[in-house]
Amino acid sequence: MRMKFNKSSQLLLVTATSLLAAVLITACGTATVDFVYVTSAKAAGSNNYGEIDVFEINRTSGAMRQIPSSPFLSEGRNPVAEAVSSDYANLYVVNQDDNTIVQFMIGSDGKIYPQNTVNTPGTYPLAVAVNGSYLFVVDTYMPLPACSIADPCSGSVGVFPLSVASGSGSSATPGGVPGTPLTNSSIGANYWPLNLLSNPSHVITPTAINVLQSGADLFVTAYDSSVTPNVGYVFGFSIGSSGALTPLNGGVPFAAGVHPSAIASVTETTGTYVYVTDSTSNQIYGYSVASGGNLVLLPSVQYNPNPYPAGNQSSAIIADSTYPYLYVANAGDGTVTAYEISDGTVSCNQSYHWTVYDPGTPPPPPPPFTVLPSGALCNLGSLSNASSSGTYTAGIDPVAIGIDPATDHFLFTANFTPGGAYGSVSNFVLSATDGTLVDGQKSPYSSNANPTAVVAVPHNSTQK
Repeated sequence: MRMKFNKSSQLLLVTATSLLAAVLITACGTATVDFVYVTSAKAAGSNNYGEIDVFEINRTSGAMRQIPSSPFLSEGRNPVAEAVSSDYANLYVVNQDDNTIVQFMIGSDGKIYPQNTVNTPGTYPLAVAVNGSYLFVVDTYMPLPACSIADPCSGSVGVFPLSVASGSGSSATPGGVPGTPLTNSSIGANYWPLNLLSNPSHVITPTAINVLQSGADLFVTAYDSSVTPNVGYVFGFSIGSSGALTPLNGGVPFAAGVHPSAIASVTETTGTYVYVTDSTSNQIYGYSVASGGNLVLLPSVQYNPNPYPAGNQSSAIIADSTYPYLYVANAGDGTVTAYEISDGTVSCNQSYHWTVYDPGTPPPPPPPFTVLPSGALCNLGSLSNASSSGTYTAGIDPVAIGIDPATDHFLFTANFTPGGAYGSVSNFVLSATDGTLVDGQKSPYSSNANPTAVVAVPHNSTQK
C-alpha cells in the first residue's frame, strides 16, 4: 500500500490559512447559489487525465455556466465517482484506471486545488461515500494476486480516516486528508470483502455505495455474476467509533432484485429508508432501516407494489434531504422519474398512468387509490391529485444525478452521450411544494465527453 502526496511547488506556496479562508469565506453580492462538479472519463487533459467541469448555478434563473479556469484535471485516468466532505471543504475524485482517490480543496470561487492522492486497497475503484470522519471506497476486485479482469474475484470496501482541521492562523492545518486505510482485524488486511457466506467462491460485483445520514451504517449494492440470471444484493455494515466495519445480519446480504445499479437513503420523521434501483427489471426496491441497521422490505399494498416501477435502465438515484421527494435517472429513456415519499397519509395508485386529457373531453372515472405506508414511493403521476406525468426529459444516457445542497431548489443530471464529441448536464427547477420539475434556463449545458459523476457544494452554506 502506497500513499502519494502532491508536491507541486506552486501549491506549497498556498498556505493552509489562505486555503481555509477560501473555503469558509462567504462571497457576498453574488447570484451564485451552488457550484456543480462533473467528472468526465474521456481523456482530454495532459497525461491522459480525465477532467472536472465546474459550473455555477444562478440562484434566480437556475442558469448554469462554467467558471473561469474550468475544466480542471482530475489528476488521474478515467474518473468515475466523486464525493464531498460534510463541511463542503473537500472534493474526492476516484480515478479508476489508476486505483486512486484524489483530494481537492474547494475555494470560495469554486476552483479546486489538488492536495493528496491515495491508492485504494483493491483494484478498479467504482464508488465512494463520505461521512464526517471517514471516506469509504468500493473496489471492483479485492487485492488478491489472482484477481484480474481475465480472472475476476469479488469486490471489497476500504475505509480511510479523514484528518480533522486544527490550529489557527499560520499554524492552521486543514482537515479532510485521507490517512492510511483501516485494517480489518478479522482478515488482517486493509479491506472488507464482499462475499456470500453460502457460496464463498461466487464472484460478487459491486455497483454503488451509500452511508446513512446518521453515519451509523454503510450499504453496498452488488450482484452475483456467477449465476444466470444475476442475483442482486445489498451488503450492510455498521460503522464503529474507530471506523471499522461490522457486517450486518450476520454477514448475510439483503435481497435486491437482479442487477442493483444505484442506492440512496433518507431520514424522515417517520424513519430511515433505503432505496435501490434495479437496472434490469426497471424497478426500485424500498426498505426501512430497522433497529440495529438491518433492512426490511417495505410492505406492498394494493395498487402500489414494492418494488416500485422505474424507467428504462435506471442508473442513478437521489433522495431530497429536505423535502419528501426522490428522483431516478433512467439511462435507457433519457428521463428522470419523480416520486413522493409517503409519510403514511399519501394516496396513490402506482398502476395508474396519469394522462393529460383534451379539455373538451371529460376524463374517465378515477381509479381506486390506496393510502401508502410510511416510506413507500408514489410516482408523482400516480397521486390522487396528480398535476404532472411524473417523468421528465433529460439528456442522452443520464448516468448521475444530484440536488443542490444550498436550497434543494435545483436538480441536475450528467448525461454520458455515448459516442458524442461532448457530454451534457441537464438542470431542472424543483418545486418544493409538489416535487415537480421544470427545465432550467438554457438547459442542457455542454460538458466534456463522457461525464460520469456529479456533486455540488453551496456557495453560501447558510442559505438553506
